[in-house]
Amino acid sequence: MSVPKFKELERAYGFDEVAIVPGDVTVNPDQTNIEFKIRDITFPIPIVAAAMDAVVDPDFAILFNKAGGLPILNCDGIQVRYENPRATLDEIINAPAREVTALMQKIYSEPVKDHLVVKRIKHIKKAGGVCAVSFIPATTKKLAHIAEEAGADIIVVQTTVTTARHVSKSYSGLSFSDLCQQLRIPVMVGNAVTYSAALELMRTGIDGLLVGIGPGAACTTREVLGVGVPQVTATIDCAAARDNYFKESGRYVSIITDGGIRIGSDMCKAFVSGADAVVFGSILTRAQEAPGQGYHWGMSQPSATLPRGTRIKTETRGPLEKLLFGPSHVTDGTENYVGALRNAMGLCGALSIREFQKVKMVIAPSIKTEGKHFQSLQQSC
Repeated sequence: MSVPKFKELERAYGFDEVAIVPGDVTVNPDQTNIEFKIRDITFPIPIVAAAMDAVVDPDFAILFNKAGGLPILNCDGIQVRYENPRATLDEIINAPAREVTALMQKIYSEPVKDHLVVKRIKHIKKAGGVCAVSFIPATTKKLAHIAEEAGADIIVVQTTVTTARHVSKSYSGLSFSDLCQQLRIPVMVGNAVTYSAALELMRTGIDGLLVGIGPGAACTTREVLGVGVPQVTATIDCAAARDNYFKESGRYVSIITDGGIRIGSDMCKAFVSGADAVVFGSILTRAQEAPGQGYHWGMSQPSATLPRGTRIKTETRGPLEKLLFGPSHVTDGTENYVGALRNAMGLCGALSIREFQKVKMVIAPSIKTEGKHFQSLQQSC
């Protein structure tokens, strides 16, 4: 007797469960083009610095711009709440683990100040960098126009789960269609993980979509809420929406895999899954120039009612230049990420990111353990 099912479950895959298949032709890594675009703004490397207080401050944004990537300043964070953000960051870094969440709830209860939004943007623009700033939907209506007038080049709207439609009795939700029409600069939004949500968001006129719910090293959304989709599947589904929307409209909306990337192989698999760029968070807190000074914390950790993040120690490893471009003196894939990307593309015969997205990938849960008996023994000692 067959029993009817209430739900059919789909298999979803994360980075550790898949492998990239090499090509029939190889190319020199230095011949690969890894540029990334948001509308008409081009970045030499397809890496975004996360809009998190331990990752990006104005000085780090300037440095990351010079390295060729896209940094995003958190304009709901410490930089725009306090005149002297360094002192506040040090409070969080030095707080005992059992007290740090309560401390953050207090620190982040300080109101965002309009003049500090303007001040931080002008600091970045004065150095000649591209300035991207991030807001939550509740503050976007007020602050996006202020940021644009101050010289911001890109507006990013982020929340745990982003949809084109929001139902609420208490307030009028943010309309991405209206926002994109009102602003002259590109708009990126996040985060999403499904084909249907991605397609609907693209139809509002956005220029970039962040993909990922809960995979970040300092995020506990998956533990607290149980919500999320592993990053390989999420990226594949959202990339499918991008390609179908391009056929439908002629507009290309960049897909940015946000969260869950630890090592070079994770990053490369994100691109083969369909990403146009990737977000680095905890990775960049290991740079000696990062404001977190070897610490990182979740964006939702300061929530007044339901914290969904944790402070972690990532430890400082060296200068940003070495993390991104090497030379590397470790064998675990945690340095020279740009070199890893170029080498993987070369082994697959891909001259561009778009070509790399078309490379074959296989389900391979044994990819990291096959033949690694001695490595496993040494790691357990």
